[in-house]
Amino acid sequence: MIKIENLIKKYSKQTVLDILSLEIPSGQTFGLIGNNGAGKTTLFSCLLDLIKPTKGKVINNDVEVSKSEDWKSFTTAFLDETFLIGYLMPEEYFYFIGELRGLSKIQVDNFVLKFEDFFHGEILGGKKYLRDLSKGNQKKVGVIAALIGEPKVIILDEPFANLDPSTQIRLKEIIKDLSKYKDTTILVSSHDIQDVTEVCDRIALLEKGKLIKDIKTNKETLKELETYFKG
Repeated sequence: MIKIENLIKKYSKQTVLDILSLEIPSGQTFGLIGNNGAGKTTLFSCLLDLIKPTKGKVINNDVEVSKSEDWKSFTTAFLDETFLIGYLMPEEYFYFIGELRGLSKIQVDNFVLKFEDFFHGEILGGKKYLRDLSKGNQKKVGVIAALIGEPKVIILDEPFANLDPSTQIRLKEIIKDLSKYKDTTILVSSHDIQDVTEVCDRIALLEKGKLIKDIKTNKETLKELETYFKG
């Protein structure tokens, strides 16, 4: 379970995140939505200890992330291309992540081959460095790398952005398949409320750093969110 307690992040006098309490149980696929500047990436960065909150704490499966690195053994993420290593080729990067997760090259190869249809023949064997791939192909590599090693917590920031429609559909299938494992917690942010509604059990709406809505997904959720954003 992920627990957030009185989490506040300020830059100078501006408060960009202010969440009193939030709990995400193990096995839940959790969606985070909001307009630009809502605090989505800031929240994920706090969850990953990439930035320090001004106040409050984040607890990941009984580990306070700012006080111990034990959570890193079961948590993976892809927020943006800075998570990649630009001078590596995709296969080299997958092997690097696999080694961190205690997997052999053969195990990594067998895992990655499951996603050939997701790669559309543009990733494996291409002899291109990650820095030379398109934004969409960098996203594909980062997302699949985040799945290596059967992590218990997966955090994906805007995973559908820069992907073509067929790849978005395949990614939704991948996330839905992962959600079948009851001990895998998946956190997904997106600007597209339909994408999040399709794959998430629960959706939280952030506005100016505050939690405005916390919805258990049902057949009326998309309409409810559309009505909210229409104002």
